[in-house]
Amino acid sequence: MLKNVFSPIKVGSKEAINRFVVPAMVVNYCNEDGTATEKYISYHEAKAKGGWGTIITEDYAVTPKGKGFTGIPGLWDDSQIEGHSKLTERVHQYDSLIIAQIYHAGRQTNHLVINDQPVAPSPIPCPVNQETPHELETEEVKELVAKFGDSALRAKKAGFDGVEIHGGHGYLIAQFMSLYSNKRTDEYGGSLHNRMRFPLEIIEDVKKKAGDDFTIFFRMSGDELVPGGRNIEDTKAMSILLEDAGVDVLNISAGTYGSMHGIIPPAAIEHGWITDFAAEVKKVVDIPVITVGRINDPLLAESVIKSGKADLVAMGRASLADPDLPKKALAGDFDEIVQCIGCLQGCVGKILEAKPAQCVLNPALGREAEIELNPAAEKKKVFVAGGGPAGLEAAIKASERGHEVHLYEKEDKLGGQFYLASVPPEKGEITSFIAWQKKQLKKNKVNIHLNTKLSQKIIDSEEPDTVILATGSKPIEMNIEGMEQAQLVNAHNVLDGNVSTGAKVAVIGGGLIGSETANHLANHGKDVTIIEMLSDIAVDEPASVRKFLLEELADKDVKILTDSKVKEFKEEELIVLKDDQEKSLGKFDTIVVAIGLKSVIDLEDSLEGKTEIIKIGDAVKPRKVLEAIYEGFDAGLAI
Repeated sequence: MLKNVFSPIKVGSKEAINRFVVPAMVVNYCNEDGTATEKYISYHEAKAKGGWGTIITEDYAVTPKGKGFTGIPGLWDDSQIEGHSKLTERVHQYDSLIIAQIYHAGRQTNHLVINDQPVAPSPIPCPVNQETPHELETEEVKELVAKFGDSALRAKKAGFDGVEIHGGHGYLIAQFMSLYSNKRTDEYGGSLHNRMRFPLEIIEDVKKKAGDDFTIFFRMSGDELVPGGRNIEDTKAMSILLEDAGVDVLNISAGTYGSMHGIIPPAAIEHGWITDFAAEVKKVVDIPVITVGRINDPLLAESVIKSGKADLVAMGRASLADPDLPKKALAGDFDEIVQCIGCLQGCVGKILEAKPAQCVLNPALGREAEIELNPAAEKKKVFVAGGGPAGLEAAIKASERGHEVHLYEKEDKLGGQFYLASVPPEKGEITSFIAWQKKQLKKNKVNIHLNTKLSQKIIDSEEPDTVILATGSKPIEMNIEGMEQAQLVNAHNVLDGNVSTGAKVAVIGGGLIGSETANHLANHGKDVTIIEMLSDIAVDEPASVRKFLLEELADKDVKILTDSKVKEFKEEELIVLKDDQEKSLGKFDTIVVAIGLKSVIDLEDSLEGKTEIIKIGDAVKPRKVLEAIYEGFDAGLAI
């Protein structure tokens, strides 16, 4: 079934065992001086163990002033070679190739990271970082060319199988290649040939220093997705020049910081959305081409290869969610694969907070060196109260370690609020993780009690050694004057299908739950108005996710009223306060309340002092699913 994606392929002077590629992704696991940590090495080693044919590391800065993030690796100094040699040694214990991506952030950094002014081909600020860069002098450009070559030589000495020159995503090389950011009139600006001079000189310098047999990948955006940026026809013309210069593999992506959704597409973007860019490039070159972009299933990868659109498939966030994806696919264990859901909470959200990357679905990410799933020294009877994501994860891990686990869920299905989160548009992939968790529960013989709320009576009768409270949270109820006149329902009941709404709906609360519920209703033909006390809605969503949510709400003519507080229902009309002025919004068929959540902890007090208690997830405090799953994972390991 997967014969194409599991076939070997020649990449320069090396051969990859299959077509699965881990592309470069910032994870911030290195020291600030660019040296490797055990965290960084173990993270890549896990992917090699998992069967990925080619692993491309995140950005190795060619100079400390070229860093875009504090925790990325570097090869700007010989002292960095030794630590990164340990990385290549560990990866080469398996059959994977490991390629060092070398780059300079250019204007896509800031003084907080590099303690200096960013540099660029022209003094035009990055639309995200908003710092005016220093315009590189011609001699400074030539100095940077040499730094790329020097870094490539260090990569070779460190044992890497090649380098990937990062000419995409709006970083320095891409800035030179694009009229969007390059307004120079010297030999490095103006015509396409002049704008390509910088990357072509870098390739020449790399080959001169590292040798003609050292494999060179080149990453570039097929379309920058910004006004005045490069499009696919520009990219095809440049690809011909790159192949002629000696590049062995082209890696075709999309976007710049000004179009971040192109670099890291959220769930709202369709699978394989830019495979046609790679297909177009393949028409004009004879070297292998890599595609990328929301490809999270090995069958999708096989389809792309079989259709001839690309030669290799990069599956970045898929490798974060499950580093063993190729190995599981080869064994035919498709329902064992943890599939990326495009939520961006950990892989992007944490990086934007200048923290190490995490993955909602893989709590072991970045902790591979720390976590050992050893059998429990003492087997215990463990009760888990709550079948949401935290409770399910705790039950899985505890049972894997040999404990007798009983999971109690008061509803008739598992998944909790994570299941409800799958109901709005573009969130359906969440169900794949719940299905995966349910399979693990069955495989590990967890005793599941649906329609059963864990009570003191059950605990007194069964005498568990440990109780994990994963009782979650419940909606905060609204209490305002005249509410008995309105048909009030909470967002949870709307999403789980327990209630139907009328044609005209007001959603009170524009946070994550309220905004997503409004989108769900609008996509099902309802006339929706969102009322939010704050000055904006969906502020707790990652930026790329929020962008598409707001676009959908606008497309469905959802009315959004911010800085507004519901005051009362008067003669069945909804009255709000905005700018200290009362305003009637008229009558609504249904009022959906989504004003927040509060923890459910009614069992805790009765257990105090009687048994070991571990409280996790929203039972501690209502937060996001990332915290819930991580706490469940850790609780299962702690018993």
